[in-house]
Amino acid sequence: MLVLRTPREMQEWSLTQRSKGLTVGFVPTMGALHQGHSTLMHHSTENNDVSVLSIFVNPTQFNVVEDFAKYPRTFDADIEIARQLNIDAVYAPTVDAMYPPESSVTVSPGSAANGMEGSMRPGHFEGVTTVVAKLFNTVLPHHAYFGKKDYQQLAVIRQMVSDLNFSVEIIGVETVREEDGLALSSRNVRLSGEHRIAATAISRGLFAAQTSHENGQHETNTLKEMVTTAISQSSVDRIEYVEVCDPQSLQPVEMTERGAVICVAAWYGDVRLIDNIELQPI
Repeated sequence: MLVLRTPREMQEWSLTQRSKGLTVGFVPTMGALHQGHSTLMHHSTENNDVSVLSIFVNPTQFNVVEDFAKYPRTFDADIEIARQLNIDAVYAPTVDAMYPPESSVTVSPGSAANGMEGSMRPGHFEGVTTVVAKLFNTVLPHHAYFGKKDYQQLAVIRQMVSDLNFSVEIIGVETVREEDGLALSSRNVRLSGEHRIAATAISRGLFAAQTSHENGQHETNTLKEMVTTAISQSSVDRIEYVEVCDPQSLQPVEMTERGAVICVAAWYGDVRLIDNIELQPI
């Protein structure tokens, strides 16, 4: 397994694979790998000839400097996980390699970035679209794999790829959860014991709303209240939002018969957690 550090090295490697007629799969990450990332890597290695994992903690998508500083960095362990999962190349550029001092061009996100994370974290999605565009132009993948836990991010990237004619297929992979329902996240390790238990209220509320939708309850306000109540009954510090949206545009919907996604952000202590559940068309 190769570890590549510069855009030129990465591009040359990918161009060589593509010249051989091989398909390139790609899993972009910020490291601190967990089972959710492993699932993405498994999808890539199973469905492509060669696979690339990127590890880059992107400073431009953090709104708070302290969050960037506190983000877990476990590079050696991440490399070992990638090796065990048969990743062919790890792209791990430095900040200077990704953002040379003279660089000034950014990629503005589209309408899918409006609301929710876009409202709560100004500038976040511009950081995401810019870094992902740079990664796509460097890794040159045929297929790229993203977890559905970051549902709005997935929608933003799909919109960027469609609107800017990137020649890569974006594949969303189902959220991986702990046995008690908590969505896997690199942030979970920062939860206290009490908050770790309490945070399962998020998935309980989402699953309850999904069941209610399947049983005929399609009014958005009722489903939102169901999720909000479940979370409020735990030792949550703050619920940032509970929104019911169209799965593609992420615009709010009043009824869910045609399908929807419920997205949540909530704080337990100083840890911000996000989660979601898809509601299938009836």
